[in-house]
Amino acid sequence: MIERRGFLGLVGGGAAGAGLAGCGIDLRPLVGNGSQQTAELLRSAAPSPPPFTVALPVPPVRPPVGGLIEVVQRVAEAEILPGLRTAVLGYDGIFPGPTIESRRGEPVRVRHRNELPVPTVVHLHGGHTPPEHDGWPMDLLLPAGSRDYAYPMDQRAATLWYHDHRMDFTGPQVYRGLAGFHLVRDDEEDALGLPSGERELPLMICDRAFEADGSLRYPSIDRTLREVPGVEQPWMEGVLGDVVLVNGAPWPVAEVDAARYRLRILNASNARRYRLALSPGGELTQIGSDGGLLAAPVRHTALDVAPAERFDVVVDFAAYPVGSEVTLVNSLGTGAAAQVMRFRVVRAARDDSRVPAQLPTVEPLRPGPVRREWRFTRGRTGRHAGWTINGLPFDPSRIDARPRLGDVEVWRFSSDLHHPVHVHLDPFQVLSRGGHPPGPSDGGWKDTVDLQPAQDVEVAVRFTDHRGRYVIHCHNLEHEDMAMMAAFATS
Repeated sequence: MIERRGFLGLVGGGAAGAGLAGCGIDLRPLVGNGSQQTAELLRSAAPSPPPFTVALPVPPVRPPVGGLIEVVQRVAEAEILPGLRTAVLGYDGIFPGPTIESRRGEPVRVRHRNELPVPTVVHLHGGHTPPEHDGWPMDLLLPAGSRDYAYPMDQRAATLWYHDHRMDFTGPQVYRGLAGFHLVRDDEEDALGLPSGERELPLMICDRAFEADGSLRYPSIDRTLREVPGVEQPWMEGVLGDVVLVNGAPWPVAEVDAARYRLRILNASNARRYRLALSPGGELTQIGSDGGLLAAPVRHTALDVAPAERFDVVVDFAAYPVGSEVTLVNSLGTGAAAQVMRFRVVRAARDDSRVPAQLPTVEPLRPGPVRREWRFTRGRTGRHAGWTINGLPFDPSRIDARPRLGDVEVWRFSSDLHHPVHVHLDPFQVLSRGGHPPGPSDGGWKDTVDLQPAQDVEVAVRFTDHRGRYVIHCHNLEHEDMAMMAAFATS
């Protein structure tokens, strides 16, 4: 099997070669489905179910036992669209995978066994992790093999997630189901009195398209995911599905008390951006971001969420009369994609939770003199069109930056189109956006930032503890698979 970046020099024959050649002619920017998405819509052949008829599922929680959690990656069938069966690549055979819970300061090992027909790589997204356990894209877990990923958990409480990170094939393998939550908890957060238990809901939002028989529809050049990377030319800028899933269910409905709920929102879509709001109105009180809690709550009426971003919000359903229906809508979507899920306020209830005016302190980073530029643009990758950083496609043998542990650097990201930029190892803080102060959703510790067309974002980043190779890449997964990634090495 070819496990090198195909666009660095793959010479294919037959239909695969022709498909790749079709990617290589036109370098004009392609922005699909309106100016708020860099992607094209892939329509389902299967009919969509009516919205708000499927109950919201909540993934099972897997705490460590003796510091160990065991996960089996395997093919399984799920009923995603009512009445149809969908084959998924699932952690423990479910989509999303089980929610792993760990505690700050308590190291955990996650043992993955691969019973899939394809290699995988596991990345703990947002994890402060040694390089040998971070999910280097070529560090493959082969079929019938197993591997322990060791996580020190020396980081703040936060909403992390784990997903496949196999070089060239991250997009289709995440699309087929290899994603799950990993929640880090700590004593400081526990003491705040935030909503918890059944009033804490992880919400993995993603979009998918389906074939007539219920199977997942995705435009891979190589549908076996074995040799030739990339997608068919019309979708090289990104894949949008026409079915919105939350925790693997289409447009689900959740019955809630008239009380505060903590919603851990994750955009696990390959390319779709969302602008989330409540209808018929209401506030999303943000208490946390990618890297954990903010210093103070921020109230939003709408929240932009790019692929891989997480937003920890509290919604007070006591603001609605019992019997109300409150819809989480997406104003960046059209048709059915303009709705995400619904909450039904079904009963009055006692509520002892609170949202303190002050949350844990967020240390401000003070940048030193080192500045680095990272330009995210379309470009040539060998003979073909693809996506580049600083004009270069990913080469795993090339190191593009060597930051020193403990130094605070300024990294400037610039773009041609939408690029959600993700940095491995440590989170960063947004300093400016387009020459202006950070946006309303840029606060706190971030590991992914929503870079918009022709925009630059400056961040302060400090790497600590772990020496070795890591990557920075676009989390539009079609862009990542088509070479929009670069390596850096901490020292």
